[in-house]
Formats: sequence, C-alpha cells, structure tokens
Amino acid sequence: MSMLAIRDLHSGYGDVPILHGFDLDIEERMIGAVVGANGAGKTTTMRAVAGILPTWRGEISLAGERIDGLTPRQRVEAGVVLVPEGRKLFPSMTVRENLELGSLHPRAKAARAQTLEQVFDIFPRLLEREGQKAGTLSGGEQQMCAIGRGLMSLPRLLMLDEPSLGLAPIIVQTIFDIVRRIREEGVTVLMVEQNVRHALALSDRAWVLEQGRVEFEGAGQEMLNDDRVRKAYLGM
Repeated sequence: MSMLAIRDLHSGYGDVPILHGFDLDIEERMIGAVVGANGAGKTTTMRAVAGILPTWRGEISLAGERIDGLTPRQRVEAGVVLVPEGRKLFPSMTVRENLELGSLHPRAKAARAQTLEQVFDIFPRLLEREGQKAGTLSGGEQQMCAIGRGLMSLPRLLMLDEPSLGLAPIIVQTIFDIVRRIREEGVTVLMVEQNVRHALALSDRAWVLEQGRVEFEGAGQEMLNDDRVRKAYLGM
C-alpha cells in the first residue's frame, strides 16, 4: 500500500501557482527523494502535504485515507511530520525541551518517555547535550535535534526538507546514515535534497521536478545512472 499518494496536486503561494498537476506514490518503509533545480516546486510539495499550503486541486492520501482536507495539526496527529529547511529550533531552549515540543498531541505525549529514549538511542550526541541550549549546538547537532523532534511526533511519514544543507561532508554522511536507520525502524521518509547524488544513491524512489511537474521518476539508483539526470543535475 502507498503510504503517501498524491494525485494531480495543484498548489502555490497566494495566487501564484507553483505545482501544476503533481503525482507521487511512495510505499511504506521507503525512502523517497524529490530533486530538481531551485524554484522547481520541491519545498512547495512538502508544505502542501503538511497542510501549510492549500491544495487548490487534487488529492493527498496517507495510507489510503484522504488528508488534503485536514489542518496541519490534524495531519501531524495522523502521522505526517515535516522537518523544515533551516531546522527552526528554539535556540534559547534546551535540546530536551526542543525534543519534547515534538510530542504535544495526545498520542505522542502518552508515549513521550519511550520515544525520547528511542531518539537518544538513534542520536547519542543529543543525550550528551540534552541540557544544552539548542542555539549553542553545531550545525550537524542542530539537524539531529530537528529530526529527533520530528520523530517525537510518532510519524508514519517523515518529510525532511534539505537535511544536508550547510553541513560538512562527513556530517552529511552521518545524517544520511541516520535517515537509513529511521527507515529501518519502520518510518517512511520523503526528502527534498539539493545534494542530488547522495539523495539518489540513498533513495528507493525518486522524482525530478521541473516547473511544478514530474519530469522523470524511477528507482533512485536507476535515476543516478540515467544520462538525462546525470547531464542536467550531476554535471556529467
């Protein structure tokens, strides 16, 4: 069954259309990657699925249930969680306080202690820093905290918007290893990523967006070897 199914999605900002009939299917326990040039509609897609932007036309379904009529909060409660570009942590709050903010809805709050333990198991660095203010963390540690906060919401679909942005190459590899582990824990992951080579190598399924439409799609490794993708996005 598809964890996320998008059909003929049209969305945008104000009265400016960005997505022009976007289709996507990602199955349970998959890693999916949405790639493309700046302005292609990648972040718009994530925000529309999260409910931050309206669905002007089309359908969005989670595990067979329509969610395009739900509020952003209701979508989080249903299991759709977005980790935004730029992390958006509360810098004056501690790591632990930032993580606990991810578990405010009743289902997540009831499991907070257990989920926090799991997050610290995935991110031992955060356990070491749990009493430290988030604003004093390194960029990689802040990204770990942002992903950990997303996991505290008990996602069925975890969406990551540019998880490697601004990070050193060695930290990028760590973040992608963590994404792989999250998938192994049973969470479906959909990411927007400017590091196309890494994203395609990691993903089970990938979509290349151009001007709000899917130009190419396929298995990540197949896309990595596709001459059209290599020429347009990998400089090869």
